Amino acid sequence: MEVTSAAKFESAFSEAIKARSNALAVILSALFTSQQKRILSLAAKHRLPAIYTREEFVENGGLMSYGADQDEPFKRIAVMIDKILKGVKPADIPVEQPAKFEFIVNLQAAKQIGLTIPPNVLARADRLIK
Repeated sequence: MEVTSAAKFESAFSEAIKARSNALAVILSALFTSQQKRILSLAAKHRLPAIYTREEFVENGGLMSYGADQDEPFKRIAVMIDKILKGVKPADIPVEQPAKFEFIVNLQAAKQIGLTIPPNVLARADRLIK
């Protein structure tokens, strides 16, 4: 379901439930980040398992997240700035993509929606929130 404004969250969740959606994947967007509490509340209300790209969602009650480590880019930027200050032309520095990803699971959120997460999935988590 596509959501283009904050006013459309309620109807999007209702449509997802009517369509018998089994899960929710929330992409990275300024709209979704600004409406984090609302999304978390609606997912819990509808007992809809959800995965997010940012760990803040999981730390604030979401089920799970999988996304690029949020600290790594800052470390890489520091290395790039150092190179530039030492005379390397910015255009000569290669573009980089994230290399480290994190999978975080919130066990309280799973319990709240009545979901049992298989042990092999839990074993792959980088961090569990109890």
